Amino acid sequence: MTGFGRGVVESNGVSVTAEIKTLNSKGVDIFCRLPRSLSSKEIELRNLLSAELERGKIEINLTLVKTAQAEASVSVNRPLVKAYFQDIRESFFHLSNSFDDLEIFKMAMSWPNALNTETVPETSDAEWQTALQAIRTALAECQDFREREGGVLVDIFGECINRIENGLKQVAEQDVLRIPAVRERLLKSITDLLGEEGFDKNRFEQELVYYVEKYDISEEKVRLQTHLDYFREVLTEGNGKKLGFLAQEIGREINTIGSKANDAVIQRLVVGMKDELEKIKEQTSNVL
Repeated sequence: MTGFGRGVVESNGVSVTAEIKTLNSKGVDIFCRLPRSLSSKEIELRNLLSAELERGKIEINLTLVKTAQAEASVSVNRPLVKAYFQDIRESFFHLSNSFDDLEIFKMAMSWPNALNTETVPETSDAEWQTALQAIRTALAECQDFREREGGVLVDIFGECINRIENGLKQVAEQDVLRIPAVRERLLKSITDLLGEEGFDKNRFEQELVYYVEKYDISEEKVRLQTHLDYFREVLTEGNGKKLGFLAQEIGREINTIGSKANDAVIQRLVVGMKDELEKIKEQTSNVL
């Protein structure tokens, strides 16, 4: 969801600059910096950004500069200034016959509310269309930025999934050797304790079968491979929420393999797979 775009358009007597920045977020969080003359367009702008960018923390900064002759946004409150001027002039007249009208005018202009600054002219439809052009240009550039970032993430995810899958293959190879090794270890422990004839070998084999069933990881290996294959499919769709859910499922199967394996080699492989999975989890929030 990380992206940046900038658009500059000059037309219809205005120059408009639009800058859009997006960051990771679970939902849509839009922050607008607009000129006062465009404040009435904020809802329309928010709807446009939500539709185009879908998700993320979105910040837009829009500036509008008049390039043609335009009415001043600040005007003189002539009736009030005139009243100030006359009052000051009459006050001077009672004190002195010599006074400077220009100085009186300066004083009147410095008094409260001599200037009207509250009224800001609304942006015309033509000017708003120019602003929309700049916004759409910035949106297109932001989307291109996102797609380039997405291409990098696809490569990162693909490499991590391949390494997890390679670890799974090594787990499968070690799993074939694990049970015979466990049998030999248990048999040696019992023999050392009771001697070769001091225990029931049939009972030993029965207990060994129970042990093997309890620590069997065949289902976990199949489910993990299925999740890895599905992750690759979803990666082509670009659905960040699905990828995040699958990452959790992959982690669950890896943890189960590690807890049931009871094998030092498999434990080391599990640690490596979990490390690759963490790299994926760090980036899934950056996918729509």
